[in-house]
Amino acid sequence: MKRFLLSAALSLGACSSLFAQSNNTTIDEKIDAAIGPAAQFISDIIFYELKVSDDLGIPLILVWLLAGALFFTFYLGFINFRGFKYALDIVRGKYNQEDAPGEVTHFQALTAAVSGTVGLGNIAGVAIAISLGGPGATFWMILAGLLGMSSKFVSCTLGVKYRDKHADGTVSGGPMHYLNKGLKERGMAGLGKFLAAFFAIMCIGGAIGAGNMFQINQATQQFIAVTGGESGSFFGGGNAWIFGLIMAVLVGLVILGGMKSIARVTEKVVPLMCGTYIVAAIIVLVSNISLIPGAFAAIFEGAFTASAIGGGVVGVMIQGLRRGMFSNEAGIGSASIAHSAVKTNVPVTEGFVASLEPFIDTVVVCTMTALVIVVTGAYQLDTAGDGIALTSASFATVISWFPIILAAAVILFAFSTMITWSYYGLKSWTYLFGHTKAADISFKVIFCAFIVLGAPMQLGSVVAFSDAMLFAMSIPNMVGLYLMAPMVKREMQDFLAYARSSRNGPLSKEAVKAEAAKA
Repeated sequence: MKRFLLSAALSLGACSSLFAQSNNTTIDEKIDAAIGPAAQFISDIIFYELKVSDDLGIPLILVWLLAGALFFTFYLGFINFRGFKYALDIVRGKYNQEDAPGEVTHFQALTAAVSGTVGLGNIAGVAIAISLGGPGATFWMILAGLLGMSSKFVSCTLGVKYRDKHADGTVSGGPMHYLNKGLKERGMAGLGKFLAAFFAIMCIGGAIGAGNMFQINQATQQFIAVTGGESGSFFGGGNAWIFGLIMAVLVGLVILGGMKSIARVTEKVVPLMCGTYIVAAIIVLVSNISLIPGAFAAIFEGAFTASAIGGGVVGVMIQGLRRGMFSNEAGIGSASIAHSAVKTNVPVTEGFVASLEPFIDTVVVCTMTALVIVVTGAYQLDTAGDGIALTSASFATVISWFPIILAAAVILFAFSTMITWSYYGLKSWTYLFGHTKAADISFKVIFCAFIVLGAPMQLGSVVAFSDAMLFAMSIPNMVGLYLMAPMVKREMQDFLAYARSSRNGPLSKEAVKAEAAKA
């Protein structure tokens, strides 16, 4: 199996090499010309903007995601705050059920899902949001993260509740399953099938594009930049495909082992990459400790100051909310695919764990990036919209060799994002084509092939198309979340009654129901 994957990657690498050495630019331009109009058409639909002024618009998809996050926060009684303690207890193993169906622990499921969201958006996206909206964008970004915790809670509870358990011990879950089975239970079988299939198709496109080609392309460019540039680096000048091939082999070796293998890697990589990045941020902040109070003042004042850059208060709000919602992917539904693999008989426990994901991604990692950029004043630099360059310049004010650390972080972020999104795409693929060995291997080969092809390519229209499919996933997903929210609320209330009791017995569906009945 491994030989088959490696040989396929090598073959595609050779083809990419020939393209790169012969007429790569022309090929890219031809592909862009062929798919550009269709890609732009789809992107314009998904990211359609309501005009606030001549030069300011609010993307409807942002309103769709934010409205859902607000609704679930109020409907569930601010479970994003009330459930924080329980979420930490579950991650620490207080409610572990070793004999429960599933493949990974609560902690492994969390790190796998976090690896799919913590990525280049936390490095580059935050910088762009602040450069466009000023320091005040940070406030709205944090708010988006806190509200997104509620959407993740609902989605991942449903993901576990309606997952499929296979004969080999593996499980498959996510929006395609709970949309199909959950809506069928409510007498909407036709709608459920349509929404599930629509989600699965969009998820495959998002996995190959945003979760694969974009990640490897940015990682390749950053690696070339710190190893001599296009002319000085071995991987420059038409050899970028070789870096892609190396990454494809590494990714292939991990994803061949399935979710257990992915979880074993992410539980080590995610704490390492987040920890390294946060330590570097702390070093910069400590070096500028006298400026931190002024930075917080700039963030709060900028969030509500009409004279703020980027379209006044509304413009600042849009930039911050856009980055927050898009970074943690709350409401899109992708993370519930990873969380569905957890070992538990009580689905809502993973809902609590999943709520930590937007907090880690947006409230912690994105905010650390924002604070570094604000205290160093780097957001006032002209970096031509290059978010990574802006973040790098911010850290370099204290750590001159930070571009090397940043390159390593970008590669780790890209690697972890790719292996997690390969799982998301695989589960959507097997939902459509069957849970067979042939379907499993065929998708993994295709996914690794696009890593090789994505490294040297710069296809803007492909990225736009991929992003559009990624956020199109939220359309069917949020419909399902609204319709099934009452069931999630009941299960949440039952578990809270159990958790508040003095019961010391093992967690089970029966124990939760018994305690809920007493309450």
